[in-house]
Amino acid sequence: MARNASLAYILPFAVFIAILVVNSFVPVPQWARFAIEIAIIAGVSLPALRGKPQFPLLSAVVGAGVFVLWIGPDHLFPGYRALPIFNNALVGYVGVAAPRHDPEFLVFRVLNSAVTVPILEELFWRGFLMRWLIDRDFTSVRLGTYSASAFWIVALLFASEHGSYWDVGLLAGVVYNLWIMRTRNLLDSIVAHAATNACLAAWVIWAGQWQYWTFGTDSLTVAAR
Repeated sequence: MARNASLAYILPFAVFIAILVVNSFVPVPQWARFAIEIAIIAGVSLPALRGKPQFPLLSAVVGAGVFVLWIGPDHLFPGYRALPIFNNALVGYVGVAAPRHDPEFLVFRVLNSAVTVPILEELFWRGFLMRWLIDRDFTSVRLGTYSASAFWIVALLFASEHGSYWDVGLLAGVVYNLWIMRTRNLLDSIVAHAATNACLAAWVIWAGQWQYWTFGTDSLTVAAR
């Protein structure tokens, strides 16, 4: 049963990573990314997304708080992100992105950030891996069940996924882990994650902080979503 159920949690994330791999060689348009990812989610993951969030407004507030944590260090300590621990061969390098004012790009970039990425990442990290690390029959483990090893492995892997932003990625991973422990509801985690990314998207466009939308050197290193 767990093997069959795992497809709904793993496949969208696997396709997401595959798109990043392809994009490191051949640019994949934002609209194509969105179309592929939403089709995979609709095709295999809907059973895992049944129900509704228990605390939608509070989840959005939690997500907005993570956004503040995300941009805070760069604004409190100018030059912070230029330190060697955030720019090296292991974690990648902070990219410098040119402003993008193409409406099609902006619309689908925001949709990818605030819709598909929160769904596919929460399905994988907190819906699947956090439970699978406790019991290989992960469907027998209630969402939000605490295990110190599972908690910190997921938080650290989530941090590593965010390249040069690994520090705030770690903070975000800890908060999202704690939130699913509190709510026991995957949709609340998705709402929180979506709120973070929506706030970040608004900040990027409004304040011209395009560096938060770089993918490192266009490789697998995701600077921010």
